[in-house]
Amino acid sequence: MTDDVQDDINRDEMPFVAPCRDLSPWAPFRWVRLGVSDLLQAPQQSLLYGLAIALMIAIVSLLAWLKGSQWIMFAMLGGFVFLAPLTCIGLYAISAQLERGQPPLMVRSLRAAFSRHLGNEMIFAIILLIIFLVWARAAVMVTVFFPTDGEQTFRDLLPYLTFGSLIGSVFAAATFCASAFSLPMIMHRDVDSITAIVTSVNAVLRNKRAMALWLLIIVASLLLGVITAFVGLIVIVPVIGYAAWHGYLETIDADQFPRHGVGITSVPRSNSSAQ
Repeated sequence: MTDDVQDDINRDEMPFVAPCRDLSPWAPFRWVRLGVSDLLQAPQQSLLYGLAIALMIAIVSLLAWLKGSQWIMFAMLGGFVFLAPLTCIGLYAISAQLERGQPPLMVRSLRAAFSRHLGNEMIFAIILLIIFLVWARAAVMVTVFFPTDGEQTFRDLLPYLTFGSLIGSVFAAATFCASAFSLPMIMHRDVDSITAIVTSVNAVLRNKRAMALWLLIIVASLLLGVITAFVGLIVIVPVIGYAAWHGYLETIDADQFPRHGVGITSVPRSNSSAQ
């Protein structure tokens, strides 16, 4: 992907959606390999970031288990599927620094995550929050199918599990389509949240096989992190975050949109990284 400097871009003439490339069905494996490479280049920053996310998920899950029930815990973990993309923008910043031959500073990454792009991030977060609240309300309504009399068998639980899985899958799929490439695009180029979300949905729908594999890798990795008492998330979260960044760069052609005026991505990537 080329990343040439562009000047004098008329925002009124910019497209509503950035074009996407056709991906190989196995492209996500390449993204993961590049994510592992980034982790090895910035191990301290990556593991510190992963530790913070793992602790946050573990504490919320523990509180839900102690103060509520296992069902509340599962609901909270499901909520992280919706909110997790927001936690990764600092990781995108680390990858972007490595591409530009810059030292991967945590201060610079956190500034990118919580200062440079805060406005668009908040709009995106509100959209995800609305989806999550609607999903949580739908999950409560599904409990009418939960049997309350006597000893429950799998056959008794089947309607509850079936409806719950179907409804959860619809919301998870919508969130995945909207968030797969939108936040990396916001980090990379000076675009609004709606353009980034529409671009992400378009790219996912045009590369269904590759994105289905990418979703499977994410879900399997997060499950692995949970069953290892959240310890595995310390490594898994950075790798997935870096892989998502590389997946965006390979998939989305955002050259028609301007760079940010300041920050990490205001500087072009090096030729070796672009290739």
